[in-house]
Amino acid sequence: MKRDVIVIGGGVIGLMSAYYLTKSGRKVTIIDEGDITSNTSFGNAGMLSSFDKTPLSYPGVIAQTLKLMAKGESPAQLHFGLDWKLYRWLWKFMRNANETRMKKSMRLFEQYGQRSLDLYEQIISDENLDFDYHHDGLLMVYTEQNSFDLKVSHAQDTNRFEICDVAKTKEYLPSVNDKIKGSVLLKKNAHIDPQKVMEGMKKALKKLGVEFILNTKVTDVEFNNGKVISVITPKDSYEAQTFVMATGYQTLMAKKAKKDLVMTPAKGYSVTFKMPQELKPKMSTLFADMFIAFTPRKDTARITSKLELGTTNPEVVKKQIESIKTNFKRYTIPFEMEEQVEWCGFRPLTPNDMPLIGKDEDYDNLVYATGLGWLGMTFAPSIGESIANIIQKDDKSYKSFSGFYQ
Repeated sequence: MKRDVIVIGGGVIGLMSAYYLTKSGRKVTIIDEGDITSNTSFGNAGMLSSFDKTPLSYPGVIAQTLKLMAKGESPAQLHFGLDWKLYRWLWKFMRNANETRMKKSMRLFEQYGQRSLDLYEQIISDENLDFDYHHDGLLMVYTEQNSFDLKVSHAQDTNRFEICDVAKTKEYLPSVNDKIKGSVLLKKNAHIDPQKVMEGMKKALKKLGVEFILNTKVTDVEFNNGKVISVITPKDSYEAQTFVMATGYQTLMAKKAKKDLVMTPAKGYSVTFKMPQELKPKMSTLFADMFIAFTPRKDTARITSKLELGTTNPEVVKKQIESIKTNFKRYTIPFEMEEQVEWCGFRPLTPNDMPLIGKDEDYDNLVYATGLGWLGMTFAPSIGESIANIIQKDDKSYKSFSGFYQ
């Protein structure tokens, strides 16, 4: 049986792409190697942080990272080896860490981030879903005076920012201690519960008639006459009119199409736990200098961190978890983290913070939807909408936000 559209990958980008394709009238099948109960999207911090926050590649990031490494507070760890693609990625990352690139990225982040917030609110309403969505800002907490002063100098618009001293910061973040320098509330941002998003979207898609083929890994791709004909699994092959590659850091389809994507797997960690309700953050929080996110959830809280490059080890490395907790505890008052759940996963990271979306140059029925790094939840609805528009209308407006065209 030849299907209409097959989306390969059941992360948040795959689910949102399936949602908007279905809404545009297409019949969609999702193939995922798991059962969509615990993939990387579930471990996300849940911050919807497209406003007034610098991208990963910003001017001074190298010097700042080296400084934090010397203090033992850096989130970054590189495993140097023989992978020349990682060195190429690092070289491009350093070249993109400039003022011009940063300003362009931030303009695009605002455009697509606002669209995503609007779409999240619409999905919640239309599908009667609970994403634990809160449009109450992102608190940027600073542990370095220089970085705090720099942020304050650019945060004078009171419609967008609130500058907080230590005492005011404690009102928003009761668990913080006096070692911090202050904070800036980025008022336009929001946060959600990633687990609720994933479970809610899966339920909604089933109700809309999307077919799920789960616990099925794609191992090969068949091409003919400039088209993808089918994807092959250990048990079966699946033909379709159109294929969407939403497989995160895994790039089998691109490799089979002889496309060398400039993207690297970035391993991140999270710890989810119960804590005293009166100490939970009032909104999503980012310890900006250490890149540790601290986000409230209905019954728990979560800390998320680490940028581990040059490894594909899928196991939780205890020393990485302990490093996150040690750095976190330097700037918080003592409290018990109860019922801890540790997690790690890989994000598909590009060197210029731009996602890789668009049609393959040689196979026009193959569409890429990957490369979102830590911003998958932030941009998922707008990326899903763009994928549907690319397939349905051959819309090319997405090119400004695609790393293929930067």
